[in-house]
Amino acid sequence: MRKAVLTLLLAACVTPAFGQEKNFDLKISHWVPASHPLQKSLEDWGAAVEKASGGTIKSKVFPAQQLGKAFDHYDMARDGIADVTYVNPGYQPGRFPIIGAGELPFLISDAKGGSMGLDAWYRKYAEKEMKDVKYCLAFVHSPSSFHSRTKKIMTPEDVKGMKIRPAHATMANFVTSLGGTNVQSSAPEVRDVIERGVADGVTFPWGSLLLFGIDKVTKYDMEAPLYVTTFVFVINKDKYNQMSDRQKKAIDDNCTVEMAGQVGEHWGKFEDAGIEKIKAQSDHDVYKLTAEQTAAWKKAAEPLVKTWSDGVKKSGVDADAALADLKASLKKYNALAQ
Repeated sequence: MRKAVLTLLLAACVTPAFGQEKNFDLKISHWVPASHPLQKSLEDWGAAVEKASGGTIKSKVFPAQQLGKAFDHYDMARDGIADVTYVNPGYQPGRFPIIGAGELPFLISDAKGGSMGLDAWYRKYAEKEMKDVKYCLAFVHSPSSFHSRTKKIMTPEDVKGMKIRPAHATMANFVTSLGGTNVQSSAPEVRDVIERGVADGVTFPWGSLLLFGIDKVTKYDMEAPLYVTTFVFVINKDKYNQMSDRQKKAIDDNCTVEMAGQVGEHWGKFEDAGIEKIKAQSDHDVYKLTAEQTAAWKKAAEPLVKTWSDGVKKSGVDADAALADLKASLKKYNALAQ
């Protein structure tokens, strides 16, 4: 009898406490249409977490601003309106200055490698810059450029007097420095602001141009690797902290540099495929820049590095060292633009 009791006590001590774990149903929110490649990426992410957690963490993806506006998604994760959100840090100028390095023109050449390089670099800064949430990963789309309804934008001087909807804060600064006017709107609102003449053009990736119907209201498309946009997945801290160690590991194992690359690659292929589709439209004029024109754009973009640097220094970070580290990380993943 005594032996049997000891056996039961020993079993209680070594048996994992999986049965005592809470079950979680995560609300994953994004603001692009369900037909966007991010929908599947987030569904796949949720499925991977569910499998790794032994089925104790399930999730549902809410697309198209169902839970809140695009600009609000960081605060939605912070406040628990959603548990996992997709955020464009550049939608809120000045709030996340460090990650803005990834937005600098002619820096990143590839979606997959760019995502991995950016994510690997940003991890040491995320805990400070995005301290209200649990950082998961960062990624970018394929390099993109200007699309206009009124004229070809061939040189930096062509932006003067135009009304442009910029992709993020860095492109907004660029437009202003070139004598243009910024029109602020989230991606789902772009077609409307151009159609109504509120904006003359937009900086936008190719596949998404079609997805949001912006190709219906634009005509001239610059085929140049001008910029990318940085994005992050973030998680509500309170929800994460309620989880068991095993459940946290299920989350952490899917918030990695490799996962960032998968998300970036999936989206990148979608955007790249859009180039040929736009070229096939008879009412679109897709044009490339000459070497001289490209050099002029790079020269015009140089002051943006100082603007970014000044913003970062206010947060106590060595901007020169941070940018050098980012370039080294991008080079490691074969995504540093030449």
